[in-house]
Amino acid sequence: MTSADGSGDRYKLRLFVTGSTPRSARAIANMRRICEENLEGRYDLEVVDVYENPNSTRELQIVATPTLVKVLPEPLRRIIGDLSDKERVLAGLNLTPVKPAG
Repeated sequence: MTSADGSGDRYKLRLFVTGSTPRSARAIANMRRICEENLEGRYDLEVVDVYENPNSTRELQIVATPTLVKVLPEPLRRIIGDLSDKERVLAGLNLTPVKPAG
């Protein structure tokens, strides 16, 4: 699936969390905010609870949570933690921050 305006790559992201812990909730909220601010309309974010789907960690060799995996565009990248360091997350996704208008 590509974006309607054809601008840029479409990002396929998978965020592995463990249940509804505060750290998991923070990682989900941080990632959704980063995606909306920097990848609006160009991303698919799948949140995977490893308690509900323990086999999901094998394919991508997830050993800690929360872990964000950038599946597409290649290369595959992993970012571990609650994703509160926006610059680190953007660097891991090979993105530059969107400058505020004005």
